[in-house]
Amino acid sequence: MLKQQQAIRIIHLNLNNKMKNKFFSIAIILTLTASFAMAQMPANPRTAFGVLGGVNLQTLNGKDYTGDKLENDMIVGYHAGLNIQIPIAPEFYFQPGVLFSTKGAKNETAPVTRTINLSYIEVPLNLVYKGMLGNGYVLVGFGPYAGYAFSGKDKYEGGSVSYTNDIEFKNELDASDPLTNTYFKAFDAGANVFAGYEMAGGLFFQLNTQLGLLKINPEDNRLPGDNKSEVKNTGYGVSLGYRF
Repeated sequence: MLKQQQAIRIIHLNLNNKMKNKFFSIAIILTLTASFAMAQMPANPRTAFGVLGGVNLQTLNGKDYTGDKLENDMIVGYHAGLNIQIPIAPEFYFQPGVLFSTKGAKNETAPVTRTINLSYIEVPLNLVYKGMLGNGYVLVGFGPYAGYAFSGKDKYEGGSVSYTNDIEFKNELDASDPLTNTYFKAFDAGANVFAGYEMAGGLFFQLNTQLGLLKINPEDNRLPGDNKSEVKNTGYGVSLGYRF
């Protein structure tokens, strides 16, 4: 009888140990699963500031006085500024910013090369999707921008001779405005589209496209006939920045 009771106790102890082992195994699995799931969840959305800068590839597209397509080449410029990301919905942000940006174009008509450089202060107003990918976030954004040109140069080069005009900013030209000067409108507006990636530490990079939607050449009343000229900014860029 004693031996039977001892045997029953041993069986109960074995069963209890097995149940405890299973319980601890399940608890460990659940803990690891929860930890992994939490690690994959994005951080709580928050307002964050960013600084960025990069390279522009810009040109001036459109038509000349007779309506023929402009044949301009791209020039290399740059941009620098800051923005702020404001959460508006899960994974979506409103991103206003301020940028200093250089634009323009180059035209080579032998033997003369003409280079136009324009400097803008721009305010982009983008809607950004920011979704987790790996340890960071994929970025896709679009929206309007408004810009104001505050300086510019129009340079002509041919052989050993060069000549540079300071660009004047006017919305309309009349008979009192010299034909030898270069004129543009100061105000510009258009659309931004970009895509990029932001790392977990805040470093990000993006590819940008910018399409000007407004004519930046002034209304010219000095020339007779039907003036079909239409000049717009168009360009691409690469940005590198840090968000904190």
